Amino acid sequence: MWNVIKLIARTGNLSEPGPQDAGAIEAEARRIGAELLGIVGRAVAIRELDAGSCNGCELEIHALNNPYYNVEALGIKFVASPRHADLLLVTGPVTRNMEQALLRTYQAMPQPRLVVAAGVCAKDGGIFGASYACRGALAGLLPVDAWVPGCPPEPLDLLRGILVAVARLKTARVEP
Repeated sequence: MWNVIKLIARTGNLSEPGPQDAGAIEAEARRIGAELLGIVGRAVAIRELDAGSCNGCELEIHALNNPYYNVEALGIKFVASPRHADLLLVTGPVTRNMEQALLRTYQAMPQPRLVVAAGVCAKDGGIFGASYACRGALAGLLPVDAWVPGCPPEPLDLLRGILVAVARLKTARVEP
């Protein structure tokens, strides 16, 4: 055990420093959260689905729960069941293996259903495109309310994309 402690003391802290503009990030996240609560009037429940991504987008989505963004305090929560979700956040190109799971998840959501495509792969298939293994773009299977650009998109951009999709509730787009 002493060897491990010595190694830690020699190596030091290897983590990256926090962002320099943490105050600006927090202020923008709070503004977006307040606007979301103003539109919906309650917490927004998000079901995240990885349709075949490289997990880069998932890392940025997980960052939304760190102390800089703290989306839980802003009125955004991630849920395990699509039956409790207001919004479906999809990452990656839609692989043929995930196509049915994606459609079932979408159908299990209550109306009105909102869909956000996170990242380049969800928008147009990215480097994978449409092939024998991938269906490609999410919009080929589901109506997409907002697209978040980037590979992977930054956490603030994800929040902005969620806000764009939720703002569509004002127009009350309801599907059969």
